[in-house]
Parts: sequence; structure tokens; C-alpha cells
Amino acid sequence: MANRLADSTSPYLQQHADNPVDWWEWGPEAFEEARRRGVPVFISIGYSACHWCHVMAHESFEDDATARFLNDNFVSVKVDREERPDVDSVYMDATVALTGHGGWPMSV
Repeated sequence: MANRLADSTSPYLQQHADNPVDWWEWGPEAFEEARRRGVPVFISIGYSACHWCHVMAHESFEDDATARFLNDNFVSVKVDREERPDVDSVYMDATVALTGHGGWPMSV
């Protein structure tokens, strides 16, 4: 069954439309849902040509147990860094400031 990304205009996000993770696109609706449920937001940022983004998708986001954990405990937001460089920049700066390094896929 497809998730909310099925209707996305981003080819990268569409690649995740059949993940068992209940992905949301970046937008106020996702954050409103997190507030309503009282859960944090899990943000995954990547792009279509990123090899390790595809590896993570296959090893983690296609895994039913991982998806169940994310769905039960977070509102999961998938971001295409090529379509939302503004969002990518903010979270990459934060990741580098906190960890000393950054790259993709980026999970926050």
C-alpha cells in the first residue's frame, strides 16, 4: 500500500512511496500531526543519485520492524535535498555542528 509520498512531484520521494514507513512530505501538516500525537518528528533527507540513500532505504525503511517502530513513535518526514535545499542546509548545518561531520542520507 502506498504512503503519502505516492502523489509527490519529487522522483526521490516517489521512490519511497511503497515503503512501509508512513512518510510525510515536509510541510506544516506533518508537524501538526506530531503535535496532535505528542511524538517527535523523524526527518530523513536524501536525493535520487545518492547510493547510500538507496542502501538505507532497502536495509531500514523497507524493513517492517523498523517501519513499525518509526510509525508508532514518530511522524516520519522524507525530504528531497534537491527540491528543498533550504531544509537540507538548516539540518546539515545542525548535524555538522553537533557531530563534526555530515553527509547523506541524513537522519535527524
